[in-house]
Amino acid sequence: MKRLAIMIVIVSTAAIWLYRDADAADSPVRGHVTKRGVYVPPHHRTTPDKSKSNNYSSKGNVNPYTGKKGTKDVVKQ
Repeated sequence: MKRLAIMIVIVSTAAIWLYRDADAADSPVRGHVTKRGVYVPPHHRTTPDKSKSNNYSSKGNVNPYTGKKGTKDVVKQ
């Protein structure tokens, strides 16, 4: 019985870490009103970094929330 409890804890911990890593690539954005008065509904975006090739809007990528394919060309620097 003790071994079963330990195994459950180990498997649960691993599942939590795997789930967290899968969502590490994006950030939720709250709905807000811009300075011009335009309402932007809540959405997800890729976590900000210096790369332009890992954004949902880049060619070759697909937004997992909308299914929309990226259309922007990535310029190598």
